[in-house]
Amino acid sequence: MKNSRRSFLTKSLVAGAGLGLAPSVFGTEYQIAIDKNPKLSAPSDLKITEVKCGFIRGGSGLFVKLDTNQGITGWGEGVDATVGTYHVVKSMGRRLIGQSPFQIHKIFEDIRRGGHFGGGQSGMYVAVLSAIETALWDLSGKALDLPVYQLLGGKFRDKVRVYCDTALYRVRFPSPEDMATAAVDAVQDWGYNALKFDIDYVNDPDKYDRYNWTASPGEIQRMYDQLAAVREAVGPKIDLCVDMHGRYDRVTAQTIAAKVEDLNLTWLEEPIPAENFDAFKNLSDETSTPISAGENVYLVHGFKQLLDNGVDIIMPDLQKCGGLGEGQRIANLANAYYAPFSPHMVASLLGGMACAHVCASVPNFHLMEWQSYFHTDPMFKEIVHYDHDEDELINNGFLIVSEKPGIGVDINEEAMRKYAPEGVPFFE
Repeated sequence: MKNSRRSFLTKSLVAGAGLGLAPSVFGTEYQIAIDKNPKLSAPSDLKITEVKCGFIRGGSGLFVKLDTNQGITGWGEGVDATVGTYHVVKSMGRRLIGQSPFQIHKIFEDIRRGGHFGGGQSGMYVAVLSAIETALWDLSGKALDLPVYQLLGGKFRDKVRVYCDTALYRVRFPSPEDMATAAVDAVQDWGYNALKFDIDYVNDPDKYDRYNWTASPGEIQRMYDQLAAVREAVGPKIDLCVDMHGRYDRVTAQTIAAKVEDLNLTWLEEPIPAENFDAFKNLSDETSTPISAGENVYLVHGFKQLLDNGVDIIMPDLQKCGGLGEGQRIANLANAYYAPFSPHMVASLLGGMACAHVCASVPNFHLMEWQSYFHTDPMFKEIVHYDHDEDELINNGFLIVSEKPGIGVDINEEAMRKYAPEGVPFFE
């Protein structure tokens, strides 16, 4: 086929024979290698033929599959704002049929602009578009035999540092001792050097009521005691990130940020909701504790408003903020403000590795989120095809960026099937 790898290598064999190279030494091995590789037509002939999707986690985990006329498949993932979006995927997918997957930015912009009156600014629309856009990068990388970071312009680093979200929110009301134990386990058992804990608990007995966003003095003391126990347990050299999930008011944010200054937190994440950007004004100026936000902010426009209003560290979720290209644009915008880029990440290994490619491609990357349940929940291992041992996945707190074509992780459809929600079409 014209411009194919087989044609190129076959001509090389002929040239080699002309130079007297022994076929048994040179030609045979190369012919075997050629036969093992897919025989693709020119990239310019690559076209998307079908768009399918599947869900896990009750629908809050979306996986998009792009098929092509050359048998290459691209995978993408969306999270959280994806429940009930099967028909949104199919609607967007119809716009992709017959198109070249290499037109990533054009396709993204066509669909985004096409949703101007249909929700194209945020929420489910952008979360689904994020999954589709990611699958386009994966597909393009596989077709060109390049890892995604290379398509994004190259890499600044071979591995990305991750922080372990200890997921103690699954414990009804963890004590300071519970938090300290979880911190030590994450550092000693898995080698993490950065941790994150949640300190917002609706069942705190000192809470005024579940609708009042002002924390009581008892709540504030409980938060401090929990974090102080962690800091004492792991020492001063471990990054300690803290999440409040936007569940408090500015009075509480100011109080807790000032109270924990002696604990040297890496950041205090969304002590107030990120919906009112102006409310962040002056908050970061009032404390030495860095303020972070962004997991529920969409597209680069929203992050400009966060940065303009004093947020110190931005943390977009690339599986719902617009995808990999938009993630890189957000990081580059933050770099102009000298702000660190620390993505939120609650997806599978597919989404995690996709995010890692972006983290590798920007200079101001800081930390990427990683979940402790990746080590303990078998689902996350079963639903992907990835050729590294679990012990090699996170090494001393770092995730190695894949050098395989595309994202470097594929989905195991059959293994995923048992986790699919009932009543929702599964890759149909």
